[in-house]
Amino acid sequence: MELPAPLRQGVDSLLDGVPMPALKQAAKALSDRYRAELRDGRLHLGDDMAAKAYLATRLPATYAAVRASIDALTDTCPDFQPKSLLDIGAGPGTMLWATADAWPELERAVLVEASAAVRKIGQSLAAGPIAARTDWVAGDATIDLDGLEPADLVSAAYVLDEIAPASLPKLIDRLWRLSGDTLLIVEPGTPTGWQRILAARKQLIGAGAHVPAPCPHEAPCPLVAPDWCHFSRRVARSRLHRLAKDADVPWEDEKFIYLAASRQPAPARASRVIAPPKAGSGKVVLKLCQPDGSAAERLFSKRDGEVFRAARRADWGDSV
Repeated sequence: MELPAPLRQGVDSLLDGVPMPALKQAAKALSDRYRAELRDGRLHLGDDMAAKAYLATRLPATYAAVRASIDALTDTCPDFQPKSLLDIGAGPGTMLWATADAWPELERAVLVEASAAVRKIGQSLAAGPIAARTDWVAGDATIDLDGLEPADLVSAAYVLDEIAPASLPKLIDRLWRLSGDTLLIVEPGTPTGWQRILAARKQLIGAGAHVPAPCPHEAPCPLVAPDWCHFSRRVARSRLHRLAKDADVPWEDEKFIYLAASRQPAPARASRVIAPPKAGSGKVVLKLCQPDGSAAERLFSKRDGEVFRAARRADWGDSV
């Protein structure tokens, strides 16, 4: 998966002339903060160089994860056509670009972001290519949500990992109250990211939400640690991306986990592939999360006919 052409061109323009040594240093510092899940009172993207390092090394992967999560939602709920978006912790507008790509009829977007540096970059990138009326709001996700209007789609992508655990239930409650229809949360595909998603899922179901994706049910998650639910998207690395990360491979795999919570009853859902398929001669084994609330591996062989052919085409994260 690649960035939309106008976004990629805008990023290239913003990064043109940035000294590579400074970009590498900022990219490493940013990566270290993300990996450690630091909550030291400083913004990950608090200055211009950190924001540009994000554009070079993290934006393609986070866009891919967000876009894949939206694709799963639209696959399950094809009638959902949001006209308004409220994105909390918007960064440079990653969710805005993915939402506008999925739903060109989007009319209005409000993006809440604490970092002035990354807000400025996001406004620059979106000016012109994004048709929706867009307002950028300076604000912290945990204290500055009062006064915001509800939206059809409320989102928080790669945000919960930056919030103190004790503050998460209150934040989830506030996001749900602002959701006119659907709340979409995307997190890193780590065991701790999964635990945050599990906690949000339990809280939201308790508040009356339905879960159209990724789960095919609203029963307790059947997976038990050290196993955990997550998905993956392969992302093409640009030349600048490779240079900034000192990487030789022209791609990377972004692991992520997401949750869509809706005010509408979820339709009947198919099983979800929750691990890489294991293919062999004339057979394929899929690990499935199933509508009855269970998870298990299932063997498909040639004698299953069209079902086998569909299973052979299925990828990690697909519904089957």
